[in-house]
Amino acid sequence: MAFEEWGPLAGLIGTWESGYDGLDVSYHNEDGKVEETPYREHTTFKQFGPVDNGEQCLYGLDYRMAAYREAEDAPFHTEVGYWMWDAAEQQVMRCFVIPRAQVLIAGGTAEPTASSLRLESVLGSTVYGILSNPYLDRVAHTTRFDVTITMDGDTFSYDETTVIEHQKLPTVLLHTDRNTLRRLSWEA
Repeated sequence: MAFEEWGPLAGLIGTWESGYDGLDVSYHNEDGKVEETPYREHTTFKQFGPVDNGEQCLYGLDYRMAAYREAEDAPFHTEVGYWMWDAAEQQVMRCFVIPRAQVLIAGGTAEPTASSLRLESVLGSTVYGILSNPYLDRVAHTTRFDVTITMDGDTFSYDETTVIEHQKLPTVLLHTDRNTLRRLSWEA
C-alpha cells in the first residue's frame, strides 16, 4: 500500500495486537511499591489528512490504545491521540491524553523513510511538553517522557520511559513500558 504522505508513520497504519509480551514497570498504589506487570495490547492507527495549518501541511494517524493485565477484561491503561508527520520540518509528533487527566506532546526529527523514531517530551517546554492535573502534579510529578519506536514490516516495538517524581518514593521513578505488536490488518 502507498502512503508516502505519512512519511515514517505509514508503517504504523492499521490494527495491532500483542500477546502478554508487554512489560510495565510502575508504582502500584495497592502494594505501595514498584512492580512489573505483563500486559497484552490492542492499538489502532487510522490515517487522515492533509491537515492544512497556514503554510504547514500535516498528515496524521488517529490512534487508540488499550493495555490489559492477564485475566482482566477491562484495560488498566488507555490512550487516545494523534501521531502527526510534518514533511517540511521532518518532525514526527505524538499527542495523547490518558484518562488520569494528563496530556503530552512528544516529538523528534525523522527522515521520511525512517523505520526507527525517537520522540521526547519535557515538563515546561512550550514545544514538546507535559501537562498534568493538580493532583498528579503534586503526587506523581512527571518531568520527562522518551519513546523509541522501531517498525519492521508487520511488527513494531516500542520502549518508553516516563520520569516521575513520586511523593511515595525516595528516588525518581523510571516508569517504563515496552512491547512488540503484530499487525492484524491495514484497517483501523
